[in-house]
Amino acid sequence: MMKRTLLAALAASALTSPLSAQRTAAPATAADAKVAALRDKALTDDTAYKIVEGITTEVGPRMTGTEAAPRARAWSVAKLKALGFKNVRIEKYQLPVWSRGTESGELVAPYAQKLHLVGLGNSGATPPGGLTLPIVYFPTYNDLALAADGSLKGKIAFVSNAMQPTQDGSSYGSQGTARFVGPNVAAKKGAAAIVIRSIGTDHGRGPHAGNTNFEAGVTPIPAAALSVADAEHVERLVKLGKPVTLKLVLEDKQAGMQESGNVVAEVPGTDPKAGIVLVGGHLDSWDLGTGAIDDGAGIAITAAAAKLVMDSGQRPRRTIRVVWFGDEESGGFGGTAYAKAHAGERHATAAESDFGADRVWRFESSLPAAAKPIEDRLAVALAPLGIIRGADVPHGGTDVGPIIATGVAGIDLNQSGLRYFDYHHTPEDTLDLIDPEQLRQNVAAWTAMIATVANAPEEIGSIVPHK
Repeated sequence: MMKRTLLAALAASALTSPLSAQRTAAPATAADAKVAALRDKALTDDTAYKIVEGITTEVGPRMTGTEAAPRARAWSVAKLKALGFKNVRIEKYQLPVWSRGTESGELVAPYAQKLHLVGLGNSGATPPGGLTLPIVYFPTYNDLALAADGSLKGKIAFVSNAMQPTQDGSSYGSQGTARFVGPNVAAKKGAAAIVIRSIGTDHGRGPHAGNTNFEAGVTPIPAAALSVADAEHVERLVKLGKPVTLKLVLEDKQAGMQESGNVVAEVPGTDPKAGIVLVGGHLDSWDLGTGAIDDGAGIAITAAAAKLVMDSGQRPRRTIRVVWFGDEESGGFGGTAYAKAHAGERHATAAESDFGADRVWRFESSLPAAAKPIEDRLAVALAPLGIIRGADVPHGGTDVGPIIATGVAGIDLNQSGLRYFDYHHTPEDTLDLIDPEQLRQNVAAWTAMIATVANAPEEIGSIVPHK
């Protein structure tokens, strides 16, 4: 589709959106011709695709603690320098590392069958030779939470809550609890291990990886995610009314403290007192796929947008800082380290891209009242891309959340999540999932946002810190 046709189609979709129809008329704000020109140029720019193609091809999966992690940081430094960014460096920090070992699962009774699963980050290990135990079935996380203390001794808990696709990804919050805290709850109730239905909206045999956490004083138990198809199979066996026995082998372990780092690059601004416009995504990924949508796309989108502003021929008022955060998947250590290292610097705004590469459909901001005219101009710049203004407070995300919590204004550019959780943390997270046209729409949105905020004449002060 040609650029002009794409803009017309996206604008039409915004005008007919049920959400936008519920809102009042857009503010009478003049469009910024320079921002519009950069936005439109982004619709023909393939820098982002080349970045995500490069990192998935030349580095591949970038799991914390693997040999690929430092290789990814070195690749990133070279790439950002080649793109023309200034002050490119690695900001190092230490973090605890969990390591994956041999993992397998199989049904022993009532009917033998191999299962496809993956250990959850921070999982404990099974004894040598594995565990062979009966399962206790829980349709949802809530059912597990209601189980009596001690009732799971000598058993493997099996939680099979199903996740539905939503545009805003809200089902990840509601159903993801089974992974986020389910293993901890099962351990406290005496379970020897836990398996969960993968937190995903697909029906395939590729399991979804992801982190879990255990409270201080709770001994980690073996914890794994079954592929959705295999979890549905086990559920059917349970409903036959016969006892189900599972053999589980997880040779996973904590590997101690290791060095990691955030990759930082800048477009220097003309007014150091105006604050920093922080943008980025996370460099690390899980090890099953090549980390294309999570989060090769995010680092590519934000860097490509910042480069378009950098190459516009006019230095921005505010410094644009691009950060490719390390170790988001393993617990958000990169975002925490960044906030600590830069606590004394003034940030105007913070935003991250970490929800794939499908089209942006909504933006939200927490700009202070004095800076609300910036939000109005941003709404005008984004409308031709089919992007509406939301009313919620932006959450920022794992990486920029710590800096936003100090009182920095956040801006969210919300992508469609309707197919994201089909592939999230799976072996299918590969380059072929990325639609180049939708990727360019993302870059156009981020270019408009960065150009608008970085050059805004208004003061962007602190907001009330999140609690």
